Amino acid sequence: MTVHLNSQADLEDAVLALVKLDPRLPPILAIAGMPKLRRRAPGFEGLAQIICGQQVSVASASAIWGRVSGAFDPFHHDALRKARADRLGRLGLSAAKIKTLKGLARELAAERLNLDVLAEEDADAAHATLTRLHGIGPWTADVYLLFCLGHGDAWPAGDVAIQEAIKVGLGLATRPTVKQMAPLAEPWRPLRGAAAHLWWSYYHAIKKREGVVAK
Repeated sequence: MTVHLNSQADLEDAVLALVKLDPRLPPILAIAGMPKLRRRAPGFEGLAQIICGQQVSVASASAIWGRVSGAFDPFHHDALRKARADRLGRLGLSAAKIKTLKGLARELAAERLNLDVLAEEDADAAHATLTRLHGIGPWTADVYLLFCLGHGDAWPAGDVAIQEAIKVGLGLATRPTVKQMAPLAEPWRPLRGAAAHLWWSYYHAIKKREGVVAK
């Protein structure tokens, strides 16, 4: 059964269940405090916003998204699909991001992709569906599943902040690799998404700064 983190209460229930499940986690929660739920718009709009923010600063991402979202009302995949590339480029989108957004819009228009049903799928299967799309990497897929769909079991194995938090919190000699993160998180299924929120809060508490994805 897929767990959904649609409210702060959902997240708190999931975190408390994790703490009961894994005796290593109560000290982590004591330091981190209860994490706060972060949500973004679902569907094409939410994924497009994440794509606009790939590999740029938070300020640049906000500025680009402001121009892109403001240029289309309503913001719909057909509008992006039909828009000229030079118009999108003037809004601040790189050629690579234009190709990704247009490819995504074509998949949605052809009904070969349904972003909403991913919330009900197994997290690993949903992740694989997204990363098969051109220009959608693991980071983008994980952020969409966690913050746009509230998928309770999405696990951002490549997030450096979570890796560092787990290293410190579990007393590991080195920061775990992406490959090592999967077995480390196995005890937390089907609540790995809630565990990610907890580890981000722990990272913030010990480093006094936010993790990349959590911003």
